[in-house]
Amino acid sequence: MSSLPPRENPALIGHEAAEAALAEAARAGRLHHAWLLTGPPGIGKATLAFRFARWLLAGMPEGQGLFVPEAHPVFRRVASGGHADLLALSPNTGEKGKRQMIRVDEVRGLRGFMSLTPAEGGFRVVVLDEPETMDAAGQNAILKTLEEPPARAVLLLACSAPGRLLPTIRSRVRRLELQPLAEPAMAGWLAAAMPDMAGADRAMLARIAGGAPGRALSLAEGEGLAMARLAEEALGGVAGSRALALAEAVAGRDVGPMVTFFALLRAALAAGVRQAAMGGGAAPWLGSRPITEWGEIWGRLGTHAATAERLSLDRKQAVLVALGWIR
Repeated sequence: MSSLPPRENPALIGHEAAEAALAEAARAGRLHHAWLLTGPPGIGKATLAFRFARWLLAGMPEGQGLFVPEAHPVFRRVASGGHADLLALSPNTGEKGKRQMIRVDEVRGLRGFMSLTPAEGGFRVVVLDEPETMDAAGQNAILKTLEEPPARAVLLLACSAPGRLLPTIRSRVRRLELQPLAEPAMAGWLAAAMPDMAGADRAMLARIAGGAPGRALSLAEGEGLAMARLAEEALGGVAGSRALALAEAVAGRDVGPMVTFFALLRAALAAGVRQAAMGGGAAPWLGSRPITEWGEIWGRLGTHAATAERLSLDRKQAVLVALGWIR
């Protein structure tokens, strides 16, 4: 099991309708100058962006969707970062240890790149991964390009949080929303990608990943399954020595497991409340307090987790506080 970076990944799981929409617009000569690809993390937004970029730069070859074989010279140059007509930016490019963001000086160079004549006679393509990490100056720099788009240039924004983009940006792009994979598709992909994993573990992974293949890989490669089990136990209410042991297991040696634990805890809480509100079977822990109180706890957990991570608070104590709220 391995996870390739989006620019090197030849496979896109699902999203045939999104591929068809992009291909149809390009072939019909109605290709919008800027596309906002949205959806939850790990759904395949950046993978689709690079897939579309390869296909455009390869001359829109006939075939299955936007597929370009790995042996194609365009595929190899895009994967290596050596294609003259492609520019890709992601948070912290060349700036290790700094705040995770796309820097304004990089964004300001986009217009010059996109205004150049394509080196190979086709398109100039820019892929912005996580544009929501740009600050106000960076987003305003993007606006200048969107207001006066160069010819034969396409801007692809792979964004998990479009609400953090300026309304003026959102109004000037064409939005294409990627949907989570359906349960049968997710189950089939997990069985093929992780044949040695126990079926029960794959089922749990499919549930906690929310239909996002990239999220499933990340959780499987880390401590996602272990943190998911601890989150479910926490919702049932733990105290005393067991609460201490759970907090120690979550605290670990770095902040990663704690971040995953809180994210899965809030996701499980939200799913339980949502199911109960829709008339489905209620989880046993829901009956310990009114649903409105569970909603308040969900919000408090989010703020608490973000504060603990940002301020490097004692992780064990942060988990114990959360367990106390739930209990």
